[in-house]
Amino acid sequence: MNNKIFSVAAFFGMTAIIFGAFGAHALKKVLLPEHLISFETAVKYQMYHALFLLFLGLQNQLDEKSKKLIYYFVVLGVILFSGSIYLLSTGSISGINFKPFGFVTPIGGVFLILSWGVLFWNYLFKKS
Repeated sequence: MNNKIFSVAAFFGMTAIIFGAFGAHALKKVLLPEHLISFETAVKYQMYHALFLLFLGLQNQLDEKSKKLIYYFVVLGVILFSGSIYLLSTGSISGINFKPFGFVTPIGGVFLILSWGVLFWNYLFKKS
């Protein structure tokens, strides 16, 4: 499981840097400032959770079931939260209206919150 966690963490981190650079250089010229700010928020949350996954992979105190649950919550959360924001904020240049799919952004946020909640719960009620 740890190899999968580290691999996804590396992928999320790498793509966050790529998207961040793309936003700072290419999108800065074509997006409205509020759309660029949203895009940057998606990049930040993706990177925060790439680092969270690295932390998760290093945890020996968590049981495998909890690690898997946190991992799946983070992956779903990043895809739904950051992914939907990427699409919504770049809709003006792609010509595709992603607004009907905007409802998935808060669902992704809930998955991210749940991932942290599971971690909190595990350490709050740890038996050692």
